[in-house]
Amino acid sequence: MIKKPRSDGAARPPAPQRSYRYYELLMAGFVTVYLCSNLLGPAKAVQMQLPLVGTVTFGAAVLFFPLSYIFGDILTEVYGYAKARRVIWAGFGAMSFAAFMAWAVVQLPPAPGWPHQQAYEVAFGNAWRIVLASLVAYFCGEFANSFVLARMKLMTRGRHLWARTIGSTVVGEGIDSALFYPLAFWNSGIIPNDLVPQLMLSQWIAKTLVEVAFTPVTYKVVGFLKRTEREDWYDRDTDFTPFRL
Repeated sequence: MIKKPRSDGAARPPAPQRSYRYYELLMAGFVTVYLCSNLLGPAKAVQMQLPLVGTVTFGAAVLFFPLSYIFGDILTEVYGYAKARRVIWAGFGAMSFAAFMAWAVVQLPPAPGWPHQQAYEVAFGNAWRIVLASLVAYFCGEFANSFVLARMKLMTRGRHLWARTIGSTVVGEGIDSALFYPLAFWNSGIIPNDLVPQLMLSQWIAKTLVEVAFTPVTYKVVGFLKRTEREDWYDRDTDFTPFRL
């Protein structure tokens, strides 16, 4: 690091980095939710009877993946876009390694007599097309979510948190669903093409409703963190490029 000279000729010491009590904990929570929702949730289809709706079938990850967007909202609202960007990249790196490790472990020859290879392949043997679609959708959706929330915070001057969290989720989850399902399943033979738009719409709505349901919790967590960390970041001079740490 090049130190700027002071007027008296001496080197100016670098500004100390602000430390936070809960930032690393939120990063760990974000990455954990993202990994679990992608590695554990997709392997199981759930069917439930809902009032006024009837029988609904969906992937188990729908119940948990939106929590990563809630974490993203909280991080951006309290610590700012730049801090949220580091967490998004941490999740991207963790999922990339987890996908590679799952592929490598599935490919390893099982010991003679070990009876669970087929079950292991079903649970963790995702096709690379689906893995790449998930990573692309995650990258674009999470950064769109964080960017929209940061810009809306400036436009609203910090008011109407509910509008920022829900509005950013509508955009982020919409981009995520619009990218993932065509990239993963269009002309794949797994899901008929005419069902792909229905899946996109239903997953987008379901994930957004999870965000709405958790809005009271988001308010409490954001309020607690702002008081405890003594931080309420406004991204007035932020470089919003996603390609830096």
